[in-house]
Amino acid sequence: METHPRNSSFSSCSAYLRALAHTPARVSRRALSVSTSYEEMSRVRAKSGSDMRKTLRWYDLVCFGIGGMVGAGVFVTTGHASRLNAGPAIVISYAIAGLCALLSAFCYTEFAVDMPVAGGAFSYLRVTFGEFAAFLTGSNLIMEYVMSNAAVARGFASYFGTAIGVPTAKWRLKVDGLPDGFNEIDVLAVAVVLVITFVICYSTRESSVVNMILTVLHILFIAFVILMGFWKGDPKNFTEPGDPKNPSGFFPYGAKGVFNGAAMVYLSYIGYDAVSTMAEEVKNPVKDIPIGVSGSVIIVTVLYCLMAASMSMLMPYDMVV
Repeated sequence: METHPRNSSFSSCSAYLRALAHTPARVSRRALSVSTSYEEMSRVRAKSGSDMRKTLRWYDLVCFGIGGMVGAGVFVTTGHASRLNAGPAIVISYAIAGLCALLSAFCYTEFAVDMPVAGGAFSYLRVTFGEFAAFLTGSNLIMEYVMSNAAVARGFASYFGTAIGVPTAKWRLKVDGLPDGFNEIDVLAVAVVLVITFVICYSTRESSVVNMILTVLHILFIAFVILMGFWKGDPKNFTEPGDPKNPSGFFPYGAKGVFNGAAMVYLSYIGYDAVSTMAEEVKNPVKDIPIGVSGSVIIVTVLYCLMAASMSMLMPYDMVV
């Protein structure tokens, strides 16, 4: 149904004030109201406009999931968790975190197959806990993706500057009046976000191709690290620290350290949930979504465990900077 501009809450100042006055009543009426899967599939989808084109298959979803999880920051997380928490047992930490991510992925798969809509966790909570819980979750997800994308883009800018030998300060604009640490705009990071946004908005099919290319590059880089670790690494580093005064053995900090490490590296798995938001664009949701969500988590878990093992062999855990 088409909404006329004159009926919008933002059509005029008086209309906005009237809508603002009605907000408490609307919140009390809708906060605990629960939607149904039928409404999400019909009425809510109809309000969003034209239907999305169903162009994605299971391999697209696997690549989206891997691309959403795998990033250069995983190397920083691995070293930090290994040195402070798990030691060489960081391999077990990644396996535990991967199992937890897989169990969560099963939940997303169940909902996405039952309701193949683009709402993701927002829609799932609308039919279970009501609109208020869905609103809070949706807001948190938006903040999560905004901040994580900004951090990744800025990290890319730093890596790129180091690779070409140019200080990142040369392309950062300083804004006077803001606190230190929050007063610099990274022009390259902003450009990266805008380019990726344009690719995503242009077409799902084209963005899937770009994601596949970037995912392949990520996997090749991780495979290179794994190969070098098993080829050039020393298995003694699994049990012997660089400094004899530090705890030794495969579990230098015990079971507590392994689980603390798992909690830290779990951040490396964040991103698989985004696959469920593409359910509305999948050709065969019943078949493709389970393979796409669960398959991407399993593949990434294997890659992370092998990478953690190779990094542990390359250098003693207590010498990681």
